[in-house]
Amino acid sequence: MLDQANSTHVLLVEDEELISTMVAEELRDRGFAVQEVGTGEEALRHLQSGAPVDIIFTDVNLPGSIDGGELAKRARAMRPELPIVYASGRYAEFGLKGMVARSLFVPKPYSPAEVCTLIERLSEKG
Repeated sequence: MLDQANSTHVLLVEDEELISTMVAEELRDRGFAVQEVGTGEEALRHLQSGAPVDIIFTDVNLPGSIDGGELAKRARAMRPELPIVYASGRYAEFGLKGMVARSLFVPKPYSPAEVCTLIERLSEKG
């Protein structure tokens, strides 16, 4: 049984269920505790609940009124040091102007293994 208390907690925000499932399974296989949500609103509720979150991995394009960029801004207002990793197939449109400071961007399509390696590196810095 995975020791959730000592794991790095990843908040995975992805509205495409297949992608979310594949990334979450890979992360869990590598020892991460993962909370999957499909919207920015759900992600904010999770953060506001006080649940442990060490890293946010979010798609940029999400349904609802809070996209990945807005989620990151609000998450950083609550937790200024929280690492953010964005994913999108449209970096040229989102680009650096939409990203909060000290965040990373992963272009789609990506492999779950690539994402997990990046998150492992981020979790080692903390």
